[in-house]
Amino acid sequence: MALTTEPIALWVVPVADLGGVARHVLDATRQGVPGWRLVVLCPQGPLAERLRTQGAAVTTGPFGPDAGLAASVRTLRSTARTLRPTIVHSHLAYADIVVAVTPLPRGMRRVTTEHGIAGDDAVYHGTAWRSRIMSTVHQLRLRRFDTVIAVSEATKNAMLTKWRPRQEITVIRNGVDLPEGAVRRDASDADGAAPLRILSLSRLSPEKRIDCLIDAFALVLRTRPDATLTIAGTGPLEEDLKAQVARLGLADAVTFAGFVDAEKAMAETDVIAQLSVWENCSYTLLDAVARGLRVVASDVGGNSEIVSAESLVSDPSDSVAVAAALADHGNDDAVVGAVASVADMAAFTSAVYGVGTPLK
Repeated sequence: MALTTEPIALWVVPVADLGGVARHVLDATRQGVPGWRLVVLCPQGPLAERLRTQGAAVTTGPFGPDAGLAASVRTLRSTARTLRPTIVHSHLAYADIVVAVTPLPRGMRRVTTEHGIAGDDAVYHGTAWRSRIMSTVHQLRLRRFDTVIAVSEATKNAMLTKWRPRQEITVIRNGVDLPEGAVRRDASDADGAAPLRILSLSRLSPEKRIDCLIDAFALVLRTRPDATLTIAGTGPLEEDLKAQVARLGLADAVTFAGFVDAEKAMAETDVIAQLSVWENCSYTLLDAVARGLRVVASDVGGNSEIVSAESLVSDPSDSVAVAAALADHGNDDAVVGAVASVADMAAFTSAVYGVGTPLK
């Protein structure tokens, strides 16, 4: 790695794949945090390869759940001794725990960003006893951190309620940019006479409540027989959802697309539907708003910080209400304004680190 006079912020990420927090890491390293040199520590895999392709500094080694706690601690400790970062910044729970328990050279500051807490513990932990254990673990590990970041006010509030951190929590929302050549859609372009194209971009798992979306879509077809629903993504409920579509006689109007190019898929849709049990700061909704797409989402977590009230449904199991929201092509109020850019996100991160534009 080239020598630099900028202090190093070591981003510690426990996953190798391009799901989850990878978008956040890729955007931040592509933009750069003013005044800092970012280096990412992660397992070898698609994320590391993508980081290298875009010219980001990345170091890999035995790290993450597959490597185990002891190996992960050794890798982080060795990396910290070699790079001498000023800041060690963890993302996701496993990295949080590793950073908390690893002896680091004196003077290094520990920073954590919370991406994935939920108001309902069952979303991530499944059982009450596991929830209690993890709550205790997070309360203890937070004592080791100098700075705590949340990606939404809802995330911050959930952390305060469940983990009671001693530090002040700074909210830095995820930022998004339109890809080169993409154009923000104007709400006035909506044409109620055109076929209604609905898109779901999420993992096919219970907490995404795609079964509720399918039930509502069956009602949409009664008044909008030209409507289509594209269900992108894969997951454990794929066969169950396909069976539901077949049972309701929707096969001609519903497509299971698997993995898709999100940008291309959004360019070919009118409404993004996301009825999740919980979201912290959904990139899907941020991307939709940045593109001027209409959104129908559950009123949970940080969703209300991204989209207008007209875009939110309080009860995703109310098929009639969800169907009405999906079919309301003329609801221009559901297309809301600007979201933070990646540059905004990077500048706020720099401010928290101690260099750059002060937080407002």
